Amino acid sequence: MLATPELIREAAQTAQLEARLPRWRKLPLYRKWFEPVESHLAEDDRGVRFHQLPFVTKREMRAGFPEKFLNSGQTLKTLVAQQIVELEHTSGTSEDRLPVMFGRGWWNEQEERALRLNKLVAQVLDEQPNPRRATITSPACNGLTCPTVWQSRTQRTLGNALFVNLARIPFLLRDGELGRMAAEIADWQPQFLDVDPVHGGRFALYCEQRGIRFPSLRFVLASYEFVSVVHRRILARVFGVPVFNLYGSTETGHLLMENPAGEMKPSYDTAYLEVVAPDANGIGKLIVTTLSNEYMPLLRYEIGDLAERNERSYGTDYVVHGRARDALLRSDGQSVTTWQVDQCFAELSGLAHYQLRQSPGGECHLRYVPESTGLDAVSLRAIVTRLEWLLESPITTEAVPTLLPEASGKFRLTCRMPE
Repeated sequence: MLATPELIREAAQTAQLEARLPRWRKLPLYRKWFEPVESHLAEDDRGVRFHQLPFVTKREMRAGFPEKFLNSGQTLKTLVAQQIVELEHTSGTSEDRLPVMFGRGWWNEQEERALRLNKLVAQVLDEQPNPRRATITSPACNGLTCPTVWQSRTQRTLGNALFVNLARIPFLLRDGELGRMAAEIADWQPQFLDVDPVHGGRFALYCEQRGIRFPSLRFVLASYEFVSVVHRRILARVFGVPVFNLYGSTETGHLLMENPAGEMKPSYDTAYLEVVAPDANGIGKLIVTTLSNEYMPLLRYEIGDLAERNERSYGTDYVVHGRARDALLRSDGQSVTTWQVDQCFAELSGLAHYQLRQSPGGECHLRYVPESTGLDAVSLRAIVTRLEWLLESPITTEAVPTLLPEASGKFRLTCRMPE
């Protein structure tokens, strides 16, 4: 196999892990986990049992924060006062919100590192070192990436980013509010849109109905939650520029960036990724060890998502299958992921949004928000046929005017109802 630059960078991650083990051993959160793994090893052999260490979850991170991440003599109050770290919170997609700390400037650094994995985006960044972005996402996210209390445009402008959305439920937005958003973006002249796919898709449909375009746009960045083929198709159709998926979380930074070929490529300097306990299709739990946030390093962190790792002759890419808790079940007990369900909507238009809910008995009900032109009977039948084949279960359908987000402000495309 040819040692491509990408493969060389991936191989170098082993040395990165070994270099950080001495620091990780000193942190209260991890100290007790290293001892039983390393107690039987010779001094010069310690650290080689990385994959024997247990997983970290939000529960361990939340308990005793921030002391479990600080060295002796450090306090969060002092670090914040000295402007060494920033304190943020996750959106609480699957659990209560989690406090997160990282070095000042770290967020922008790791984001640009991920964006540059895409050659087209890297070219835009080279031409415009501080490109303007317009951000459209749920205002229920953390204070750094989606402000919750700012009202005026001045208050919603943070450096080169303009946050335009102030509503949690995009389907309830009236024309006046959508028009205000479009006018602000037109005046801002951003090089790219940074969107939650559901919020971005709703805004795009408004722009399409009124023939609104933004000539300054070079691409659309979709992140914050699972990027469906439904929303991606709308965004690409309306704005006429490439749509790229950027995947990560507040606590880990950006882990994967889609390239022009549609591959999700890992940011090797940001994190070491594992896919553990894969099923027959190669889909397993995504485990993340961060490499760049020195103030809150996450060691074998169970991020809560399912993923598939593809090793190719020139490098590795991933398919993110959605949250583990959102996977559905076939009658034979086989897991069906959000990504697998979402592929049933490929190449079919007429939908603005959807949610597939599965009852404890296995019955599935598809609720969908149609585009203004409606969803024709042939397309709906095609979707139902694909879903019934995938899940081996009858599918009932219902057109609805809106679908509500979770308390975090994010939407679940698939979900199993509790017993």
